[in-house]
Amino acid sequence: MIHPVLLCGGSGTRLWPLSRKSFPKQFSRLTGNESLFQGAVGRLIGAGFKEPLVITGNDFRFIVVEQLAAIETSPLAILIEPEGRNTAPAVLAAALHLRVTQPDALMLVAPSDHVVPDAAAFRAAVQAAAPRALAGDIVTFGITPTRAETGYGYLELAPGADASAQTPQALARFVEKPKAKHAEQMLTAGNFLWNAGIFLFTADTLVKAFSQHAPDVLEHVGAAVSRAQPDLSFSRLDATAWANVPDISIDYAIMEKASNLAVMPFSAGWSDLGGWDAVWQEAGPDAAGNVASDNATAIGCEDTLLRSESPRVELVGIGLKDIVAIATTDAVLVAHKSQSQRVKEAVAALQAKGRAQATTFPTDHRPWGMFESLVIGSRFQVKRIVVKPGAALSLQSHHHRSEHWIVVEGTARVTVDNEVKLLTENQSVYIPLGAVHRMENPGKVPMVLIEVQTGSYLGEDDIIRYEDVYARGQGAKG
Repeated sequence: MIHPVLLCGGSGTRLWPLSRKSFPKQFSRLTGNESLFQGAVGRLIGAGFKEPLVITGNDFRFIVVEQLAAIETSPLAILIEPEGRNTAPAVLAAALHLRVTQPDALMLVAPSDHVVPDAAAFRAAVQAAAPRALAGDIVTFGITPTRAETGYGYLELAPGADASAQTPQALARFVEKPKAKHAEQMLTAGNFLWNAGIFLFTADTLVKAFSQHAPDVLEHVGAAVSRAQPDLSFSRLDATAWANVPDISIDYAIMEKASNLAVMPFSAGWSDLGGWDAVWQEAGPDAAGNVASDNATAIGCEDTLLRSESPRVELVGIGLKDIVAIATTDAVLVAHKSQSQRVKEAVAALQAKGRAQATTFPTDHRPWGMFESLVIGSRFQVKRIVVKPGAALSLQSHHHRSEHWIVVEGTARVTVDNEVKLLTENQSVYIPLGAVHRMENPGKVPMVLIEVQTGSYLGEDDIIRYEDVYARGQGAKG
């Protein structure tokens, strides 16, 4: 059985403004009706595959659970990294977790934000590579290049290897992201593949590789895994040990040093959606080369991507060529398609200006539902809050603000100090500053209310928490 291991972190900068630090691209619906994360899980379900093991950050743990539940999938485990330390520590943590009970567990490590249109072909390629991995090799997956791409790393095949083979081939070396001229040369040579960042190996093979090539990483990750603590349905890696873990990719830590490497060629289609130009390619441009979302209109445009994420924002492009225009409720990106890899610079510039749009959305996802900031003033804020059926916010109070709740859909059970009452549509309640309060949804449908906050400080960390079914600490948001 193959154990899928999905890497589910990321800074969310390359597809800004749709992807941000608070909600990176793997959780977004970019190319279909499911998120990229759900698509990654879906293509690794079936005969020969175990339930997925997911490695994610603290801020994303409930999003992972919710999106897995939406596709009716239960994970083997969800490991929580105290903070991001790149791919090598994350992959090693998964291997050590599995190795406790299954040293020969066959691990397929894959990012959760890639697109592979032909899931059946990918599963077949994984199965074809399995014997080599079981024999003790580390198998990486190489994508047949379709263009001289400068945004990907490459894999050079060893002399005599076949780039179109249906079995793993000998690998000569890893090649860093090239300049345009070098990328053209590699495409013409025909013995180079794109590095997909997907790997297949046994847990024992990987741990031995770290023991040989990166023992410092093994020492600290091993301590973090051995001291991991259960937290609801998660396994939280030890933060003290994790703080000593080096920030290093698995390519640098292991792949560029190991001698037991092989590459499995794959030609059935793949993209890491590493920029808006890649989204444009994967979305299937029309005859004029345009891609327009439901809330966007292209007039006299060529080779252009127009995308609005809100039905309240209608995006119209006129006479544009090679342009990417992305609109959300609080930010707009306009860029030449050839410059879309520079979106990270825009995020950095906004961070330098102290703009919230650099990292967060007006809509914030919580384990109990979500809220959306509608209006923000110097001493007031208006939110739309949605609470899932059966869910409840923590029992809490605030130092600096009072709140007024108005139910607009469903039924709310509201606690204010020692009083508990049910509110239905068009009913409201006032929460004085300092009052201990809670809202719950006792019904079978989502409950929606409008919250008006007033006070001297309206930050999400102004919370004294008394009871919380989600085991969040004092001052934690939401």
